[in-house]
Amino acid sequence: MSTLDSITTGAQVGAVLPLLTAIVQRPAWSVEVKKVVAVIVSLVAGVATVAVSGGWEQFQHGTLTFATVGAVLVGSQATYDLVWKPSKVAPVIESVTSPKRPGQTQ
Repeated sequence: MSTLDSITTGAQVGAVLPLLTAIVQRPAWSVEVKKVVAVIVSLVAGVATVAVSGGWEQFQHGTLTFATVGAVLVGSQATYDLVWKPSKVAPVIESVTSPKRPGQTQ
């Protein structure tokens, strides 16, 4: 796998990752907590992407591993800020998947 393939794969995973992250995020959490959760999820997804796309042997190649993990992180943050947040899709997913408190209607 080349560096360009690693970046492309990472960016593709990063593009959809905010939707998956929104499932675990809660609207009541502070911005700082949401950022930390998003970064941790991105790093885990980046490592998983390396393992799935290039196999465990790819971890021996630091450049490819770093490129993939970095592309997932950058891709997820960019698509969240440019697509998912302005379109209100990610915030709606957060609201819908959050547990409701007793007496809460929505």
